[in-house]
Amino acid sequence: MAESAPPFDLITMGRIGVDLYPLQSGVSLAQVETFGKFLGGSAANVAVAAARLGRNTAVITRTGDDPFGAYLHEALKEFGVDDRWVTPVAAYPTPVTFCEILPPDDFPLYFYRQPKAPDLEIHSEELDYFAIRATRVLWITGTGLSEEPSRSATLAALKARDKAGMTVFDLDRRPTLWNDSAWKNPAEAHPYYAEALRHATVAVGNLDECEVATGVREPRACAEALLEAGVELAVVKQGPKGVLAVHRDGTSAEVPPVPVEVANGLGAGDAFGGSLVHGLLSGWDLAEIMRYANAAGALVASRLACSSAMPTEAEVEDLLARATP
Repeated sequence: MAESAPPFDLITMGRIGVDLYPLQSGVSLAQVETFGKFLGGSAANVAVAAARLGRNTAVITRTGDDPFGAYLHEALKEFGVDDRWVTPVAAYPTPVTFCEILPPDDFPLYFYRQPKAPDLEIHSEELDYFAIRATRVLWITGTGLSEEPSRSATLAALKARDKAGMTVFDLDRRPTLWNDSAWKNPAEAHPYYAEALRHATVAVGNLDECEVATGVREPRACAEALLEAGVELAVVKQGPKGVLAVHRDGTSAEVPPVPVEVANGLGAGDAFGGSLVHGLLSGWDLAEIMRYANAAGALVASRLACSSAMPTEAEVEDLLARATP
């Protein structure tokens, strides 16, 4: 077991990789000539997003034992994310993800995670359970439940934490990834989602992800089903309709999106997640948290990259000030 750390504001657990984004917009990958290299993966991006807002963050994940893995360690450190629990796997290469940038709303992703992604090789016996219990927020993902040994490790982390502090379950349905796993049929994910929801305090996802977790699709019904499954706060992202948040105490907020000119919609959800954590730790009311998280997501959508596009507090506050009539 790794040496225990002082409490973090946030520890995320899950996917990491290298994003290769075209430096040309509106062009198919077949015609792209130049790419930019960026830190990627939802768990890593959420940790970066919260760190940009001043939070003390770390990530539990694994990379290949290769130059791209070394790059990810360097990138995490540059963003202020603790990388002590990012370890190499000799058997598998660091994942690479390409995307096409076809604004305003088409950003196809092409994942290269074969034969298996190292971040699915997280083992329960390697976890630092003291740090997991001590962190103010633990963030886990649906993709982390899709294959062993990551599935058992994720559930072990949830059980060890036992709702000590806030535990966020990012429902994180990725059909492109699941098609290469045992979860070709999303219904197979349901029992594992149900188990994770029993140990989480917050659930966040879009309508597709909420449907996998609950079997229903109408936003309010999704939120109620997530609360019934065990969480205290359900956050349902509704795309162009904005976001709905419902708390077990009866409070709720439905907030429209912040309009921006979209350059690349990828990473907006991770910016939303990091800002959600920031708002929860700050003790803000639901409506304020959702407005802030929406604004952070909008800023990333207006920029090319994901991790390096995560906004600072000043940038989010400036956009909110300009967007408020």
